[in-house]
Amino acid sequence: MIKRIWLIFKRDIKVNLREAMPLYIIIAPLLLAIGINLLSPGINDTTVNIALIEGENTAQAEYFDNFAHVETFENKEDVEARVLARDNVVGIVREGDGYYILTKGNEPESVVEYTKLLNVLYEDDVQISATKAELKEFGETVPPLKKMLVNMLLLMIPMLAGMLTALNIVEEKADKTLSAINVSPASRMTFILGKSLMGIFITLATSVACIYITGFNEVNIGLLLLIALVSAMLSLMIGFAQGLSSDDVMEAAGSVKLMFLPMAGSVVGYELVNEGWQFFFYWSPFYWAYRANNAIITKTGTLGELVMYVGIIFAICAGVYALMLPRIKKRLQ
Repeated sequence: MIKRIWLIFKRDIKVNLREAMPLYIIIAPLLLAIGINLLSPGINDTTVNIALIEGENTAQAEYFDNFAHVETFENKEDVEARVLARDNVVGIVREGDGYYILTKGNEPESVVEYTKLLNVLYEDDVQISATKAELKEFGETVPPLKKMLVNMLLLMIPMLAGMLTALNIVEEKADKTLSAINVSPASRMTFILGKSLMGIFITLATSVACIYITGFNEVNIGLLLLIALVSAMLSLMIGFAQGLSSDDVMEAAGSVKLMFLPMAGSVVGYELVNEGWQFFFYWSPFYWAYRANNAIITKTGTLGELVMYVGIIFAICAGVYALMLPRIKKRLQ
């Protein structure tokens, strides 16, 4: 049985590396992870960008660099060109004993006022060490936007694995090998397990890769993968059902895309709905997976709490699996 499962798995690997759409599904989460890592701001990042003339006032540039993004240019004309670019950049140019604040005119008022305040503080020689304010931190070290995007990506990976399973089933139908399962030594359960192995492998491998790409490699990866694995059960079963009922690749991919609706609803429910009303989302394994991943990424969840989440996800997915298995076996006949 294990040998037959392995042969089915090897065939799926060859097919997925040969076809464009399965290969794209495999690579897409990695590209998204790179994009998240590059574009999401850090928790201490500022949105204020200031353009200065290089070498005009080194002390001023060093002072501003503590509170804003500073870019330096060779002359006033280059500073003006940078200010006129599409993004929001404010220029500061020395003129006699004072300074000009250069703007396009459509920058947010808060950015312009912040730049003016920084220049006043510099002129008055106000230093950070002179402040009497005391900074109190709440221990949040993960950028909120990045945390949410990575969590959504981890939910998306099992769904893409389900889509991959659906495409593999359609490939089998196109090659007219599904009917041969009834006269081959491999049982229907062996075929189901063999076809599921590719989705499970992609889910685990891609999740680990995305975690390392986005810089969350210090979290408990074992628990994270356990949650991804139990979440993949539902995606793979839906992938099987849609693949068996679809006649071509586009139909199968479009059917599995419907899974994005409960995923998006679960994320919105967790992030925006008051906790007292979130019981409306308890039916969704994506809600519990998102909640569990959030606890792992922020390192705030206890082991007992995470085990409970895994148990809930497993119970929901097992129930769906039990309902769909007879339908899958029937379509394999």
